[in-house]
Amino acid sequence: MTAAIAALCFVSTGVASETNLPQSATDAHYDNGYYIGPDAVESLLHKKNPKKKSLFERLKAWKTSLKDDYGFDVGVDYHAVGFYATQSPGDESAASGVVRLFGEWELTGRGTQNNGSLVFKVEHRHAFTDVSPVDFGAEIGYGGLLQSTFSDQKARVTNLYWKQHLFDSRMLVFAGFMDVTDYTDVYLMASPWDGFGNLAFATGSATIGSLPDGSLGMMVSGWLTDTMYAVASIADANADPTDLFDGFDTLFNDGETFKSLEFGWTTSKDRLFFDNFHLTLWQVDEREKAGIPSGKGLSFSLVKTLNENMMAFLRGGRSDGSGSILETSVSAGIGYLQPEYNNNVLGVGLNWGQPNKEVYGDDAEDQGTMEVYYRMNTKYFQITPSLQVIVNPVSNDEKNVIAVFGLRLGAQF
Repeated sequence: MTAAIAALCFVSTGVASETNLPQSATDAHYDNGYYIGPDAVESLLHKKNPKKKSLFERLKAWKTSLKDDYGFDVGVDYHAVGFYATQSPGDESAASGVVRLFGEWELTGRGTQNNGSLVFKVEHRHAFTDVSPVDFGAEIGYGGLLQSTFSDQKARVTNLYWKQHLFDSRMLVFAGFMDVTDYTDVYLMASPWDGFGNLAFATGSATIGSLPDGSLGMMVSGWLTDTMYAVASIADANADPTDLFDGFDTLFNDGETFKSLEFGWTTSKDRLFFDNFHLTLWQVDEREKAGIPSGKGLSFSLVKTLNENMMAFLRGGRSDGSGSILETSVSAGIGYLQPEYNNNVLGVGLNWGQPNKEVYGDDAEDQGTMEVYYRMNTKYFQITPSLQVIVNPVSNDEKNVIAVFGLRLGAQF
């Protein structure tokens, strides 16, 4: 009690402190030579002092130290998507979320051009509604995927592979459990996490019948010249990312694989995603247990930067068999970057497609798709409203035009 009275008198009389009490031992605030109690207004305000590092900043510093000291880089993000359709034979809304833990551990050749790393990505995909966004296209009668990743699969492993740079980084090799969309028919706005959501504007333009992830296989890519490159891959066509190691059984016992071969050109290596033309050949074996026939096809992509803030694209593909959504598909659009507004992005895409008659029947008519999104960025968050308009949905006889309003949220730590 004596000590408490002395401390009270010390503060109330305004006597300057000659001590240097450790701030970690008390929540009191040292204010111009005086200590003030932990519940005083000044102390409460001091706790919110903007000079203090935020939780995100401390996490970022910790991550940086891990990478610098041990070559281990790790990240966590969370994304959610919601849709509402103006007309549907079934449910009119769908929503889902995904949390992802991902990282890369540089274990050999650290700091050199011939380094090797272990790459991993673990996810949990969970629907908030009876129908997930992945299945929502079929729910409204659309021949396609309004979103290609937001499902209700629960826990899954999308990536677990070794990445090796060779020949002073002129060659890159993946070996292990891969996502084929990480290297097949890639362009800058294809990501369903922060670019277009509709599969028509992503890998294969909805004409590739199998796009496995968590798939055991190998990819080799390399620069043939300073402007030309090639990518070749083979992967298990029956991959199940919710049961990853079953891939050893399905690959080596069933032996049904997805193969791709891509040739590309760019103006220079540092312009790979900004000025690019490539052709992608692919083939997938018959999947006997799944009852899906074999197939093959060709995809193309032309991306051109019009100025420092605008990019245009023309993409498409043609397939034969394999249970693909579209037999023929052509997409065109633009992306517009706003550096003065935190690098916000406007994306506009138009697609024309012929549905696969083996899937939708001989009477299936051509289908049109438009998607517009506007991605707003903050330091740690993204907010992306979108609009998709479906013209002549292949399995909906009630409406010729359906509008789907979407909202995508994202946060990365």
